[in-house]
Amino acid sequence: MASPKGQSIDLATLTTPQLSQVKKQLDDELEHLTTSFTQLRAAQAKFRECLRSIASGVSSKVEGKPILVPLTTSLYVPGTLADPENVIVDVGTGFYVEKSTKDATKFYEAKVEELGASLKDLEAIVQGKSNNLRVVEDVLRQKVLSASSAASASTSTS
Repeated sequence: MASPKGQSIDLATLTTPQLSQVKKQLDDELEHLTTSFTQLRAAQAKFRECLRSIASGVSSKVEGKPILVPLTTSLYVPGTLADPENVIVDVGTGFYVEKSTKDATKFYEAKVEELGASLKDLEAIVQGKSNNLRVVEDVLRQKVLSASSAASASTSTS
């Protein structure tokens, strides 16, 4: 297993409490990375939904007709589409920008692609951490088994 400085550590030389601490640290890191992965997936799904909304809900057929405008994921208000050529896009941190439907589509496609690349990188990191965790668990299990067999052997010879 590599330490933060990139040096290798022989896990067999670590004590059981040290191995337990390494395992706990890896568990915590893996939990955090998995949560981040889930949040990135949710953001990607949100951007895909925005793309679908533009493709299906912004057209000259809808202009002037009542529609539901999403304010949050669960709150919609009635409204009408005034201009089918331009939409308001949430560009993050509470800022909204008016864009043409083509530019909005490009914006959301770029976001989906960017998140896809981040998800792929994060997936590789999660896989590496999972492998490291498995190795630590195996060494820890071997140490505990050898300690318990040594303890039972010493009690049977006494």
